[in-house]
Amino acid sequence: MVRFYQRLFHHSGMAFRIHDSVVRGEIDNRVKGLVRGKIWVAGRNEPVVLDLTGNAWPDLAGCLLTFTNPQQLVPHPHLDSLRAEQRGTAGDITASRKVRVFDVPLEDALAMLRRKEKPPEHLANSLYLEWYSERNGRVVVESADYALTISAPEWRLTAEENEERATQAAAGMAEFMQKLADAVEAQTDEPEAAEQPWDEQDYERFLKECDARTDKYVDLLEKYGDSPEAEAKIAEEMGWHQPDAEHDDELLSIEEVNALYDAAAAEPEPEPDPHTEGVDWIRTPDGDIRHPLQHRCYESGFKFRRALEKLGLEPEADPDLDLFVFEFTSTGTKLAGALNSIARGEDFAEPAFTVAYLKRALSRLHQAQAALEKVAPKEILPPALIVEARRELFEIREDLLRLMDHYRGR
Repeated sequence: MVRFYQRLFHHSGMAFRIHDSVVRGEIDNRVKGLVRGKIWVAGRNEPVVLDLTGNAWPDLAGCLLTFTNPQQLVPHPHLDSLRAEQRGTAGDITASRKVRVFDVPLEDALAMLRRKEKPPEHLANSLYLEWYSERNGRVVVESADYALTISAPEWRLTAEENEERATQAAAGMAEFMQKLADAVEAQTDEPEAAEQPWDEQDYERFLKECDARTDKYVDLLEKYGDSPEAEAKIAEEMGWHQPDAEHDDELLSIEEVNALYDAAAAEPEPEPDPHTEGVDWIRTPDGDIRHPLQHRCYESGFKFRRALEKLGLEPEADPDLDLFVFEFTSTGTKLAGALNSIARGEDFAEPAFTVAYLKRALSRLHQAQAALEKVAPKEILPPALIVEARRELFEIREDLLRLMDHYRGR
């Protein structure tokens, strides 16, 4: 699950998180005001070299830190875009960040959560390395699993110097957030007249704006956490309205919000049009209503995963195979967003909006096809499985293009 979100965040332009790809490294802050380091990552003989201005937190200030990753390496699918020389400013660098760690394997913990059980966990110190580079933006290495060695400090931060360090780290984050805010602004584009209907290009810009806002929110949440203090800071960064005493009476109480949700849940599910069965919707063996194309894509992705399991293969073992599985799965997710409301008979979306959403699914499908072609010559999959996957991706693509033409004609 963590790796899924790591890949998702990178695709959407967020922090570059590389902890699963790290072999070993060293961080040297023995010269005040400078953080130098070397980090060896999967698939590279030479280390990534850090040359940063700033200081670590008091626990690492003045120290040399060395670390190794005892876990199985998972090469980041875009690790080749990480520049060999990382110049910029230090963010938060510490070995004492508190995180909650499960006391059972991740798969068991997720199974317990699905059963609405609370997995056993404990607080642990986590290594947290953050910097802002000129070429890669915000880069983060975070793990509670690394083996650490820390030298005795050659100097210590004064209280004033630690405040300056925190200010500098906050400034780096603020600059990064401003870039995300600029991305939001760049994607915000209203039609010239309010009464003018939106076309698919307008909806594409709207969806990109939603992506940019989500990027910004998730990065803030990852950085600051979910405490009440963090919520206020995140709301301020996002530009959300902060209630005051004068407007408190305009806000719904928790009880009122829950009542609205309960009322919505009590509403009967809309019944799809029986005349469009097999075209706009099908009923799955589980009784769910799905669009035929989305259901096919979902079932195909699931079938391919089962085939890998039978072969004893983990997608993470090869970056291109991992990317193929991820993009194939993402295609099904995008198709669900575009089509399942139509399948359920709600059909409230403008045809132009549906086309814009389908374009996003098509983009994911193209990336899955490209990744599959990189997998094929490696001979890690049986040729028959490659041929079947190619054919399935091609046929889904053809159906998707026909569906886009259909909604463009409405």
